[in-house]
Amino acid sequence: MQSAEFTIGTRGSPLALAQAEEVRRRIADRGLASVDEIAVEAIRTTGDRITDRPLAEAGGKGLFTKEIDEALLAGRVDFAVHSAKDMPTRLPDGITIAAVLPRADVRDAFLSTRAATLKGLPKGAVLGTSSLRRAAMALRLRPDLKIVNLRGNVDTRLRKLEAGEADATLLAAAGLTRLGLLARAASFLDVAEWLPAVGQGVIALVARVGDASILRRLALISHPDTAAALAAERAFLDVLDGSCRTPIGGYALVEGSDLRFRGIIVTPDGRTAHEVERRGPAEDAAALGRDAGAELARRGGPDFFAH
Repeated sequence: MQSAEFTIGTRGSPLALAQAEEVRRRIADRGLASVDEIAVEAIRTTGDRITDRPLAEAGGKGLFTKEIDEALLAGRVDFAVHSAKDMPTRLPDGITIAAVLPRADVRDAFLSTRAATLKGLPKGAVLGTSSLRRAAMALRLRPDLKIVNLRGNVDTRLRKLEAGEADATLLAAAGLTRLGLLARAASFLDVAEWLPAVGQGVIALVARVGDASILRRLALISHPDTAAALAAERAFLDVLDGSCRTPIGGYALVEGSDLRFRGIIVTPDGRTAHEVERRGPAEDAAALGRDAGAELARRGGPDFFAH
């Protein structure tokens, strides 16, 4: 560990470790260090320890990143690897997003023992998810469904599904792909009618603000189009003060020099939703996201998330 050129901080789940390995490969491929010179330190987070209740009840976003970011600020690791969708909209002082990898599949995957699609589930079927966004979006399409909390890493949730704790669940296609489990999906939710979580499919690398050497080297593996898309989505979420307590979806796509953003807010029961769209220069990504968020904040009103 002491002879490592870099030490990466990450969660210890199979998916988090797979993402850290992807970062190691990209750093090595760029010639910044060999794989053997890049150490990985797995850090148990508050989100990992809480398994008996929805994260929204325990404080929302940041529960999967807090201890890792603390290790980064303390100098125990050189940078951290996060799933962008788990990151709080406002990072701790002294930390910045240093790089993002090319975005993977943004869609949610539908997994079930009883149907091939969400719409095909029997009336009154049980959908297991700990995501308020997924629950609200599902109830918007299928108000008859019963929603139950289904926590744990991907393997744990798959086992719970097979054990009959739910008739179906929803997982990020990107995570299934990185774990080699995409074949377990029965179908996928089209982003045209089902917006993903902000940052879904994006691996983000965060580093200390003043660490010029690390920032410079990580910038060499960053993907500009994904960075612009994430900037728009996070700016949108920031205006809405988004957290795990609020059902919010957002997706930005860079096409040439332009960026298209779509966002949605939904009441937890799925009965009311407001959508927004923006197009503009990719260089204005954050401004486009903020403007979209401001519109939905006005349309939803101050009591929208008080349901």
